[in-house]
Amino acid sequence: MAGSGKSTFMQACMPHPSCLLAHLVLSSFLQRLAASIHSRAKSPYVINLDPAVGKLPFGCNIDIQDVVNYKHVMQQYALGPNGAIITSLNLFTTKFDQVLDLIAKRESSLDYVVVDTPGQIEIFTWSASGQIITDSLASAYPTVLAYVIDTPRSVAPATFVSNMMYALSILYKTKLPMILVFNKCDVVDAAFAREWMTDFEAFQDAVRADADSGFMGSLVGSMGMVLEEFYNVLKAVNVSAVTGAGMNEFFKAVDEAVDEYYAEYRPALDKKIAEKKEALKRTREENLAKLMRDMQMDRAASGESGGAGAGANTDDFYADDGADE
Repeated sequence: MAGSGKSTFMQACMPHPSCLLAHLVLSSFLQRLAASIHSRAKSPYVINLDPAVGKLPFGCNIDIQDVVNYKHVMQQYALGPNGAIITSLNLFTTKFDQVLDLIAKRESSLDYVVVDTPGQIEIFTWSASGQIITDSLASAYPTVLAYVIDTPRSVAPATFVSNMMYALSILYKTKLPMILVFNKCDVVDAAFAREWMTDFEAFQDAVRADADSGFMGSLVGSMGMVLEEFYNVLKAVNVSAVTGAGMNEFFKAVDEAVDEYYAEYRPALDKKIAEKKEALKRTREENLAKLMRDMQMDRAASGESGGAGAGANTDDFYADDGADE
């Protein structure tokens, strides 16, 4: 979520290594994340994929801004801000195999690979380049998504449900373990959000008490009912990127999510890869069989044509003989 404090959290937070993709989070969160990883005597490898972030408040091993100039892309292709970010990501993705090679070279000495993504869902999660990057990391390393939420801005039921729908769309698209990180708990306690996720009646009471919900009240209430099952598969933690509160709980949730990756995602991925290989094998066998049939038909046609030609030559021979006589 834009403005939720991802950069600060990243600096504070900085296992083969685990990949942690920070979706829709503020720089403050990533700032705190990087610092927390270092404080645990762990080694992070930090990657920034946001070409329009400006100055980063944390150290970065790979920065997309060193490869692609966002403003130049916007000018050269006459694009708006979002279009330029997508194009910059597309250009960077063509070189992402080199990023994977760099990670692989340092794999034995790393504990975490932390990836900061652009905050807009449509730019990363629902773009081809975002899908390629996510799948590439998830196929090589245990990968966990951290969806960081601006808690003070989610106290309204409608905003809260919107955030949950965003998280649901990311979970649906990537099918990776996800952690909901309620940031800025030093400003507003996220207990209300945890209660809404576990007590449907409490959420409905909040919807009815929200005088600003108006005609949207019934819609928000219905969406809350739909999301009940979704809450059961999510891990949620309360943190403060400024004070560092809740970071121990966050890393515990990451460890649990890594176990979930190996138990659920990895077997599904291996099955999918095996199915693709089998489908490719069948396609090759079918193409080979078709080629052999075509070659046999060509030989048969060539033989018939050759036979007819031989007959014609013989007839001509005898005709010539007769003519001479």
